[in-house]
Amino acid sequence: MTHLTMEQLVALRTPGSEPGTAEAEAHLRACPECARELDRLHQRVARLRALPALRPSRDHFAVVAARVRHDRRQVRVRRAGIGALALAASLLLAVVGHDLLSPTAAAASDQLTAVMAESATLEQALRQLRSEERVTDAYTTHAVASLEDRIADLDRQLGQAQMRGGAADEGALLTLWRERVGLMDALVDVHVTRARNVGL
Repeated sequence: MTHLTMEQLVALRTPGSEPGTAEAEAHLRACPECARELDRLHQRVARLRALPALRPSRDHFAVVAARVRHDRRQVRVRRAGIGALALAASLLLAVVGHDLLSPTAAAASDQLTAVMAESATLEQALRQLRSEERVTDAYTTHAVASLEDRIADLDRQLGQAQMRGGAADEGALLTLWRERVGLMDALVDVHVTRARNVGL
């Protein structure tokens, strides 16, 4: 004896003139197993309808929206700060660069002090940029690592030159510090370009 399928039992629950309903009803009257299954189906539906409607205990949308607005505002402030630091570094390079290119106009020690100050400004900008965690692509990671390796190598050379000391090495120190400032400026540019590309 073939029993009714679940589709046929569901069709018997809903009013209407589905094809084959009369045959299914006749089978249901003759088959206690299908009648029990239909009764279980009724009970399941009743239990599902009796379940309480799930609603959040509190509407958190306003809190989340305020947090998102605050985070976006913080990102805008950070971007403005980074832009201001990069602009200050560029202006410092433009102002000091003229003196650096004409050694007769300024003494080597003054030029060295100015280049070291510019390097410190760029270091501060880099610290701020590194404090923000962002997803980077492989090309950017490789460029940053390459620049940082070259800067570390220059730092070793600077340490050795400063240990030697002497007025004769002041010109060599100035050359190394200028190269370091150039690499630091390139590193800041890579970070700022990445921040623009990420869209933060």
